[in-house]
Amino acid sequence: MRNIIIVGPSRSGKSTLAKRLHEELGYYVISIDKLVAVFQNAYPELDIKLNWDRDKVTENIAPFIAHYLGMFSSDDGRGLLDYSHGAVKDNRFVLEGAYFDFGKIEESLKVYGINSLKEGFILIGLVQKYKSEEDFIQDFRKYDTEDDWTYNLSDEELKEVAVDMASYNKEMYRKLVEYGFDIYDTSGGREEVFDKIIEKVRNK
Repeated sequence: MRNIIIVGPSRSGKSTLAKRLHEELGYYVISIDKLVAVFQNAYPELDIKLNWDRDKVTENIAPFIAHYLGMFSSDDGRGLLDYSHGAVKDNRFVLEGAYFDFGKIEESLKVYGINSLKEGFILIGLVQKYKSEEDFIQDFRKYDTEDDWTYNLSDEELKEVAVDMASYNKEMYRKLVEYGFDIYDTSGGREEVFDKIIEKVRNK
């Protein structure tokens, strides 16, 4: 099985799907949000921070993502370093998140003999393209727990978040189409959608 990349806006179900892929198919889960948090704490001068400037974070972390993907996904483990011992056979991972500069990542992957994301990985895009701003607000109020960063936001703040999320879902959809992702809408019937994805991955 090839490594998997799951991309989508916040609340589209990326982490939940990645967890199921781990539990049912044995994929190791790597969260872009956690990587961003590590960079934020270890290298603040790089301007890679959670809940900040999404475009800037996406651009700044792209080289790391590209070389990580290439180093651990090229056929012989080689790339900029001509060094392959220690590779673990069938060590598969799923990388999930929203901070993807697809163009910059693809360009760097060529160093590893991977000419495109679609050539090298199983690409899964999750969107909620048809949700309105009001739909997002209702979901926040219904499903948020104290662990969610939106939990204590005011109505006005939630409105701003909802406007951004509705717009970003549409923007993300266009990018996922451009780069050849298999796209799934998770606005409703999420578990059934995930069942379909897992079965498709299992049969690849």
